[in-house]
Amino acid sequence: MSDNQLRIVWIYPDLLSTYGDQGNVLVVERRAQQRGLDVARLDVRSDQPIPTSGDIYLIGGGEDRPQRLAAERLRRDGGLTRAVENGAIVFSVCAGYQILGHEFINDLGQREPGLGLLDVVSVRGEGARCVGDVLGDVDQRLGLPPLTGFENHQGVTHLGPTARPLAQVRFGNGNGTGDGTEGAYNDTVFGTYMHGPVLARNPLIADLLLKLALDVNALPPTDDRWYEALRNERIAAAQQPA
Repeated sequence: MSDNQLRIVWIYPDLLSTYGDQGNVLVVERRAQQRGLDVARLDVRSDQPIPTSGDIYLIGGGEDRPQRLAAERLRRDGGLTRAVENGAIVFSVCAGYQILGHEFINDLGQREPGLGLLDVVSVRGEGARCVGDVLGDVDQRLGLPPLTGFENHQGVTHLGPTARPLAQVRFGNGNGTGDGTEGAYNDTVFGTYMHGPVLARNPLIADLLLKLALDVNALPPTDDRWYEALRNERIAAAQQPA
């Protein structure tokens, strides 16, 4: 990879791509290419080392056992943690979001250590599973339009003092804590329960990742008509009576 390439890393597609979250890496890759950027994409399977030289890392959702296996291998590998220490951007969904926290409950009912890249702790919810469309208002510091996505999780994620909620939900459950929060982020690491894939529904979040990775305040405009049609459809669906 040359120094002028944008390096996108998709982590463990063999374990954490159950809910179509691989669409997120396709969206980031496509929106970078539309701006004329030279993109190098690397899909890293769970039997391969995580490179530390990536610019944007994406990690998706998965079932309970693959989640435990992914957490074990990421801890043992250490590459993602070193990449974040080097300033890389990380975007995670559902099981991946939980792995980036301090701990979660694994498929054996035990507390499983996470990577500690987000100040969150996840437990298993005791009520009904959180399933359905979600609409929320993104943290105003990020300057983004409303968040739309689809949640499907039993987990409940509690935010610590250094984690900011990604959004406040209008419809849906989000983190499942009852406080209306959805997802979490710090300066370079983002987590959400939203599928969809979420970056297809929210392309400006993909653009935010690009701007952070490139250290720029703005990107050239691109044709967002398809994305806006999808967004409008799903936002309308989220507001329909159950």
